[in-house]
Amino acid sequence: MTFRDHVGMTNSTTNEPEPSDSLKTFGLVHKAFRKRAGLTQEEFAPLVRYQPSTVASIEQGRRLPPRVYVERAEEVLDAFGVLRAAAKYATREPGLASWFRKWADLEEQAVTLHTYECRVVPGLLQTEAYARAVIWSVPPLPTEEQVEQRVAARLARQELLSTRREQPTAFSFIIEQAVLERHTGGENVTRETLDHLLDLNDRHWNIELQLMPLRQANHAGLDGPVRLLETPEHEWFAYSEGQQTGVLISDRKEISLVQQRYAKMRSQALTPEDSVSLLREMRGAL
Repeated sequence: MTFRDHVGMTNSTTNEPEPSDSLKTFGLVHKAFRKRAGLTQEEFAPLVRYQPSTVASIEQGRRLPPRVYVERAEEVLDAFGVLRAAAKYATREPGLASWFRKWADLEEQAVTLHTYECRVVPGLLQTEAYARAVIWSVPPLPTEEQVEQRVAARLARQELLSTRREQPTAFSFIIEQAVLERHTGGENVTRETLDHLLDLNDRHWNIELQLMPLRQANHAGLDGPVRLLETPEHEWFAYSEGQQTGVLISDRKEISLVQQRYAKMRSQALTPEDSVSLLREMRGAL
């Protein structure tokens, strides 16, 4: 089965995300059950094996509750199945495009995430300044409120990179060198982006970063950007995005093809060590 038919298209003719109050509703229900149990966020957090900041984010409607979190909260709070039922209708906050939300939900629980990008620096690795530059670059021009929503949503997703999560996700990123050579946002933004990538590489043992060099005679990724993820149940999904659309792929044969291509690209790209050297060289040239 593939999700192409029912999650592959937007619900409008624009790329404007659809607003949703479902996360706020889940957060309020969760908070009510926690208070009913007489627990503070700090007391409740270790019972579900998450950080108090995560509990706060969920109750404020700023974070999608991971499935394992919901199950633990359901048990600890004796919530009569209410939290489990409410979680089924919880969707991402405004700021994420409608076609991207299903993938974003899967990302929350992924144990492995692979990303190949040939257009922009992947959202999980963007600085705030770079994110703003990308958003302002693509017509139609957004309102200030739309920019703030999109930037906030993009930066919130970067919590996934944390090595302090109960089960940190293993990341592999392959980025075209040309993406960084483009200097999106100008030289100051590019300097900050390069510094950020180098810092992430130094601080996050769960991130492997590779650059695809400008000259590459054989390239397995010529069909465009793609992502792969593995769930805790060891299911694999793929995601491909284009103009105004996104396609979530669950068909095993199609996923196998994407995995073959990604594996080939990892062998074609610079090694992680050589990629870091190139990033430092590019930074020194600015």
